Amino acid sequence: MYDDFSDPSGPTISKFEQMLKSDSIQFFDAQEFETIVQHYLDFGQNNMAKRALKLGLEQHPNNIELLLLKSELFIFESKLPKAEALLDLIDHLTPQNEEVFLQRANIFSKRKEHHKAITMLNRALLLTEDPLDVWSLLGMEYLLVENFEAASKYFKLCLKESPLDYQSLYNILYCYEQLENIDEAIVVLNEVLEEHPYCEVAWHQLGKIYTQTERYQEALSAYDFALISDDTFTGAYVEKGKLLEQLGRINEAIENYEIAMQTSDPGGFAYHRIGSCHLQLGNKQLGVSFLKKSIHLEPHFEKSWMALIDFYLKEAHPEKALYHCKKGLQANEDSVQLWKKNGEIHFALTQYSEADYAFENTIALGNYELDSWTQWIDSLLHLREWNKALKIGLQAREFYPETAAIAIRVAGCYHTLGKKDESQYFNRAFRKDESLLAQMALFFPNLVVKS
Repeated sequence: MYDDFSDPSGPTISKFEQMLKSDSIQFFDAQEFETIVQHYLDFGQNNMAKRALKLGLEQHPNNIELLLLKSELFIFESKLPKAEALLDLIDHLTPQNEEVFLQRANIFSKRKEHHKAITMLNRALLLTEDPLDVWSLLGMEYLLVENFEAASKYFKLCLKESPLDYQSLYNILYCYEQLENIDEAIVVLNEVLEEHPYCEVAWHQLGKIYTQTERYQEALSAYDFALISDDTFTGAYVEKGKLLEQLGRINEAIENYEIAMQTSDPGGFAYHRIGSCHLQLGNKQLGVSFLKKSIHLEPHFEKSWMALIDFYLKEAHPEKALYHCKKGLQANEDSVQLWKKNGEIHFALTQYSEADYAFENTIALGNYELDSWTQWIDSLLHLREWNKALKIGLQAREFYPETAAIAIRVAGCYHTLGKKDESQYFNRAFRKDESLLAQMALFFPNLVVKS
């Protein structure tokens, strides 16, 4: 049952729902129907919104606001031709209706015809008495066509009208980042802070910019002001912790991460950073403990898996590293980093079949780094799978056509398979690199390169 006290429109909604239950028809004025439909749209109850619209248009067939709500619903459901036909009717009934232009802009935007959307929004701008929303929409359309200069202009207008409009603030900072105009970003943030000196979001963003530009002391001050403005601001504690860690002030970094964990639900990231800090301090057992807490809390947090694996490799425990690598892949089966690390460990342990499988997955997931190709080929060479090694080598040459490390492996495979003429084709790529020839002697002892 709808709670009448939760919303000023409660009595109207309750009356409407009671009417539906009793299967009777009662009269509502057009504004009441508009309120009912908007209520259901706001709560994502589209079927109820449709029922209310149907009844509303039966009682008020030419009501513009109800027709506009119907076209809005068509747009939401991506029934764009129906929405356009309805907007044509509304335009005929009430020419120069601001809402018609806004909805047409939405349709063009959905079709990725952003310049047409901008034209519609500019027409709406000429009609509106409250330009703030239209400025915001124009900014977003210019953002979508990567016209960051124009987008920043409209987001700046939004900020002047409403300095605590954080979405516009984030958007304008993104624009200036793309334009590499750091100075202007700082100016905008200072303008916000002049009017609202305790705006923790502006201080936080200012700290991040100062960090990026290596103005570390100013960055720390900005984070401190963000925390003075809001001592529960988790993001500021985290960013300050990251900077302190970067500056080698590890114990202070840990303190900030610990406070961050107290101000919000502890995430895998906070445990990860604390664990990494303890490892830097030589607190191995404590560091590992925090990293394990991180992955217990968030099994998909790849960085903690990698940190654990790297720790065990550094401690010369490859079996433990491999165990955690396999566990990590159970939770992150599409992780390129974990598959590559899995291949490297298997290769180091001379488990070449497993390395072959791991590097195959690494490449399939989009890692085309040179060492991934060479270790995959070498795994196959150790297994004496010359044909498959040749096939993979030829694939690798598409990415590294002039790289001697690939060419010599391909040439060696051709040579071993008795295709001597093909092997000589690659001579120019590696004949001056004697170190490569020495490396390949293990696989191709009889390979001779002509000078």
